[in-house]
Amino acid sequence: MLKQAPVKVGLRIDVDTYRGTRLGVPALLTLLAQYGVFASFFFTVGPDNMGRHIWRLLKPQFLKKMLRSKAASLYGWDILLKGTLWPGPIIGQKLGSIIQKTHQAQHEIGLHAWDHHKWQCHTDTMSPDELFDEINKGYQLLSTLTNHQIRCSAVPGWRCTASTLTQKQRFDFHYNSDCRGHSIFSPEKGMAPQIPVTLPTYDELIGQAGITPHNYNDEIIKRIKPHQLNVYTIHAEVEGIALINLFEDLLQKAQAHQLQFVPLFHLLNKPPEQWPIDTIKNQFIPGREGWLSWQGSSLQSLASNQT
Repeated sequence: MLKQAPVKVGLRIDVDTYRGTRLGVPALLTLLAQYGVFASFFFTVGPDNMGRHIWRLLKPQFLKKMLRSKAASLYGWDILLKGTLWPGPIIGQKLGSIIQKTHQAQHEIGLHAWDHHKWQCHTDTMSPDELFDEINKGYQLLSTLTNHQIRCSAVPGWRCTASTLTQKQRFDFHYNSDCRGHSIFSPEKGMAPQIPVTLPTYDELIGQAGITPHNYNDEIIKRIKPHQLNVYTIHAEVEGIALINLFEDLLQKAQAHQLQFVPLFHLLNKPPEQWPIDTIKNQFIPGREGWLSWQGSSLQSLASNQT
């Protein structure tokens, strides 16, 4: 009897901050090596100004999310205050050796952002030149650190605009992961394919509909389906530090359920021009502060499920 092939799950690891790079990434490298798992790491390499998000506490949806996910204990006060009283450190300059070790461990390296806070808060108001400059500064430093051409990117907060896509075409990205959705697609003929994230993140599920740390991993496993795209995102600041034991439990459960975590590029099984064309639309989603970018056809399905 033939053994059933494992279900592939793209593992995307977003690294947003100095603390996540310094503490979370080394811990994740050790853990992933222990289980023989490779992933796609998307690094923020410029100034860590994430503490400036503290002003978003004035927005009810953001405050509700922060309280529900117990953000202070989850992320640490040094993240929540970074860049508020003085400019944040340039992550790639201070912690470049950790990024280099990630590359040497044969994980896929992609660009997340130069300034994560600036992108998440101002991407829809930046000019084309500003967008290019943000991408280019991160791209150049990350390429220098790895001595390797960076082939993929993933915008912070799933916040992507038409202008963002245009500027990204000026780089030789083999794919981007800028939105939520259900299948790989190209936003426009000739554009690099998008590999959307299909599964919810910890902060989106926890405290909702009876989801607790005790049953969270079971919920993620339940949502992974054979014969469809499965992409899961963790954060070095969360699953690499406070929730590393929870993430190890997920790795164990994945093995037991014949699930194989892989870098996102492993999911690209045909040439770029053969992926279907779909749109990217920005939409406000109940329970989350701010808009997210969604695969257009996936958003239609989401709306149908909510009615």
